[in-house]
Amino acid sequence: MAEEKKTAGKIKPELDETVRAALEARRDLKKRTPNFRREEWFRYKKLSRSGWRRPDGITSAMRRHYKYRPNVVSIGYGSPTAARGLHPSGFQEVPVWNVADLDAIDPKKQAARVGGSVGAKKREAIEKEAAKRSIRVLNPMHRGGAEE
Repeated sequence: MAEEKKTAGKIKPELDETVRAALEARRDLKKRTPNFRREEWFRYKKLSRSGWRRPDGITSAMRRHYKYRPNVVSIGYGSPTAARGLHPSGFQEVPVWNVADLDAIDPKKQAARVGGSVGAKKREAIEKEAAKRSIRVLNPMHRGGAEE
């Protein structure tokens, strides 16, 4: 019989009830929040890809919030204050570019996100050190799987 491999689950943050409730509320709100699109996004291909821009034309029906026009970004669509800036897991994201940056991380509330310009060798060193210190890496190089 082959030896069973034990896999450790993902590290979870320590959250108080208010933050946990705020994260759940944000998850529900995001389902109902419309995809905000630029005015006349359907007309030109480049506009559909360019993201949100506030309508500012004098006669713009979208700016004047006419019923038959899409919704406009407003403060009411915002997420709860306690959940703002947090990763969906509940961790606060801390950018990391080298092993020394891990010193500033509190593993109970914060998680590391390795910078995009970090090479494979240094990234591997960061991930090993993070595993030793039980710090979660939000964008690991190898997502589980068999090690070679």
